[in-house]
Amino acid sequence: MPSPTHRRDGLEVRLASRPVGEPRAEDFEFARIEVREREAGEVLVRNTWMSVDPFTREWMHADAYVPPFVIGEPLAGGAVGEVVASRAEGLPVGTTVSHFAGWREYAVLGADAVAAVDTALAPVETHLGALGSTGLTAYATLTRVLPVQPGDVVYVSAAAGATGSVAGQPARRLGAATVTGSTEGAEKTRLLTEEFGFDVGIDHTRGRLREDLARAAPDGVDLTVELVGGAHLEAAIDAARVGGRIAVVGAISGYNATGPLPGPTNIFATATKELTLRGMAVTSYFGLAEEWTKLAAPLLADGTLRTRHTVLPGLRRAPEALIALLRGENIGKMLVRLEH
Repeated sequence: MPSPTHRRDGLEVRLASRPVGEPRAEDFEFARIEVREREAGEVLVRNTWMSVDPFTREWMHADAYVPPFVIGEPLAGGAVGEVVASRAEGLPVGTTVSHFAGWREYAVLGADAVAAVDTALAPVETHLGALGSTGLTAYATLTRVLPVQPGDVVYVSAAAGATGSVAGQPARRLGAATVTGSTEGAEKTRLLTEEFGFDVGIDHTRGRLREDLARAAPDGVDLTVELVGGAHLEAAIDAARVGGRIAVVGAISGYNATGPLPGPTNIFATATKELTLRGMAVTSYFGLAEEWTKLAAPLLADGTLRTRHTVLPGLRRAPEALIALLRGENIGKMLVRLEH
């Protein structure tokens, strides 16, 4: 039976202008709209949590690697919420779902655009982090893109961030001998070893990343999970041993750049060391989501897999959350908790 008609209005965040350099508050605008009626096969979702991700900044560029966000239209990203009205079989009112229509309070979506979430596995917001594309990115990188080999020396940049803080933990379970991570500041560096299971934590703000990485891995690094780019990628190439592998997952250091970015100055070492550099786009690995969830959910439940969330309350703080993320102010996953 279809649910009763619900007329609602909801807040959404729109792109007001394309940022030049770091986004500013003026690059976003808020609009309150009347949510349209559902058609057959659609649901109305009241969003409760929203993911804030580095790719959002990339999609603000006019020449983004995917169709970019449109000025005057709402932004998009991962979200979870509750079905509050339904004309779709199998998705009754009360179902918790995940989808990609974040940056708004309400979303009308086809049944094929949402996925029911098992709230018994973990707190619902975890499905945007460790049990969502964040954790999947780490798992797919370490098992499919450039799989961890027994005895590997592994290095993870941005290791206190959403993906990095997860990546170091399955690396050990997959057979890595040691896992080193880099981050910024003494507090985050401490968390790497005390909470996220890294053997060595490096504070790159000390300005000695290459030297500290050489000290942590004197015989070289076998596998790097690269999330920062720029000087961090150069350091990873320097640290790699012959035949090493570097998974290029992100390059957040350059997302606010206002011009072309220089390539690594030591790029020829990829030839002399016979390195493998391979890019990773998580959209190519969504088919592994169920496999990852089955593995990760019990580890989250018993505390073996440790995660952190940085949470800002209210949709109006979503732009602030993105700016903070790009500055590296988060620990673990950056989220917005929607307050209706």
